[in-house]
Amino acid sequence: MLLTASLVLIALLVAFGPPERVLGVHVRVVYLHGAWVWTALVGFAAAATTGAAGLVLRRRPLQSWSESLGRSATFFWVTYLPISLIAMQSNWNGLFLAEPRWRLGLNFAVAAVLLQVGLAVLARSAWASGMNIAFLVALVWSLANAQQVMHPSSPIFSSPSLVIQGYFVVLFLSCLLAGWQATRWLHPSSS
Repeated sequence: MLLTASLVLIALLVAFGPPERVLGVHVRVVYLHGAWVWTALVGFAAAATTGAAGLVLRRRPLQSWSESLGRSATFFWVTYLPISLIAMQSNWNGLFLAEPRWRLGLNFAVAAVLLQVGLAVLARSAWASGMNIAFLVALVWSLANAQQVMHPSSPIFSSPSLVIQGYFVVLFLSCLLAGWQATRWLHPSSS
């Protein structure tokens, strides 16, 4: 129920987001794209951190949360890709699929899905914790070394508009709330 409410809140925020001088109202999908992908990144970082704590402390419950966080983050990562396609089409009238960060996102989406399926089949929380750490390291390293063509380093926070910055923070926090609700829904204790 809370996950649905979070998604409705996100939809309303996107529908009424502030327009931008250059992109107009089409920037709203760009805002969503940014908040959604950052939710995935925070989820992957939380999965790795929780997994590392679970391994070091030998706590199976932490390892189990790492599994759920990794699955939720994968959902957000995979679904940010179609949002990104909509952003490209609505703002630039075409799809630039050769864009380095788009290809990186697609490659890591495939890898994340295959990893999560493999971990589900294996059904070992300790392995999931270790692989979530390895996945985050590979993703962060790849993002740090990826060329930026259509992705300025910080378009929201380099904006002079405090309204846009504040709006994005609220949208991002709403996406994080949805991510947490999805994680709780995916966790075995919720069954």
